[in-house]
Amino acid sequence: LEELAGREITDQALRGAVELMNRERGLRRRLAELMKADNPPLTGRQLLELKSSISAQEADWAQYERVLAELTGQSGPCERAKRTRVLLTGVPMAHGAERVLDIIESVGGLVVCMESCTGIKPIIEDVDADAGDLLRAVAAKYFHLPCSVMTPNSRRLELLERLTREYRPHCVIDLAWQACLTYDVESAHIRDFVRDTLGLPYLRISTDYSPSDSARIAVRVEALFETASSI
Repeated sequence: LEELAGREITDQALRGAVELMNRERGLRRRLAELMKADNPPLTGRQLLELKSSISAQEADWAQYERVLAELTGQSGPCERAKRTRVLLTGVPMAHGAERVLDIIESVGGLVVCMESCTGIKPIIEDVDADAGDLLRAVAAKYFHLPCSVMTPNSRRLELLERLTREYRPHCVIDLAWQACLTYDVESAHIRDFVRDTLGLPYLRISTDYSPSDSARIAVRVEALFETASSI
């Protein structure tokens, strides 16, 4: 890494980088926690838009802190409290690929938690900044992620159970891009866990970046919400 970067990686510099990223993760966790409210001050799309595509930027931290100062303890519009609360799991929701999230919230849903790698999964834990071996601590944090490439991936189930308790969703939507085989393989396991253990309605959506199936997805999501409202 030092040869590639052309600079020495000292323990002091590494510890500083760990502390910076821990600070960012902490701010993003606090933003995500705003969605635990019965009537959150943000929509899922707004929360996603707050996530910067670049890490460890002072300007981003200032914005996160400003939003937290303005919104902590605030409520959203009254109609938002009546929406169907959704826990969205599965593939990341990259910039420019928010179509499914937009569909969910356009038909009466509110994505209160995104378990994916563009949501809460990578920020749920910090790196141990006091560890003696910082490289090992960094590796342990990322190896601990409940990613679908891990086998077995029981931690994804544990995280879903924890998030269900904390964010109180009415249903779970599992999103898989058609070429993302690892999430596709896990979907049946997640379906059974959500229905049998969490006791929540479940919907799997397999799609790509094309909007050609948007109308069909909207109909399926509306049917899921009807099921959730009847429980």
